[in-house]
Amino acid sequence: MTFEEKTLSSEMIYEGAILNLRKDKVEVINGRTSYREIVEHNGGVAMIAVKEDGKVIMVKQFRKPIEKVIMEIPAGKIEKGEDPYNTAVRELKEETGYTAGKIEYLTKFYPSVGYSKEALYIYLCTDLVPGDTEFDENEALDIFEVDLDELFKMAVNGEVEDGKTAIAIMQAWAKLKLKSNELCSNR
Repeated sequence: MTFEEKTLSSEMIYEGAILNLRKDKVEVINGRTSYREIVEHNGGVAMIAVKEDGKVIMVKQFRKPIEKVIMEIPAGKIEKGEDPYNTAVRELKEETGYTAGKIEYLTKFYPSVGYSKEALYIYLCTDLVPGDTEFDENEALDIFEVDLDELFKMAVNGEVEDGKTAIAIMQAWAKLKLKSNELCSNR
């Protein structure tokens, strides 16, 4: 039987613009107590935008936590009270300039349940129409394209370092490339 921890008390440690950090005192197995540090985050969306020719719109940007430039799919945070679908529409336009004629929900997942309640929603964007980007004033992105089959190989070989990007690539590849929908039965 799985033991569910009971929260005994909760203390807000930090409240920021993007995330909060709280410390919960919990009752664990055998009546003992322990502490859990939990990151609160509104969640985010990631869009795998696939053009008619099979090319995927990708971005590169510097990510301070890992101190390097990394290849990702476009993504952004959900504003308080905003529907994830609407976030996807907004963020795709802001980061790539593209609008999508079709936006399809692929999945929701939790990147790191050990310390964060953040949920990420992934959308497949097709029927793309180019336009102008609307970067945030503190954003610096390089936009480029990579063939979906090549991205799939890169993800399988561990060359895609960003988790949301790897998941999105594999889900989109399965959705668009497989003849059978056996792997996509939950949609």
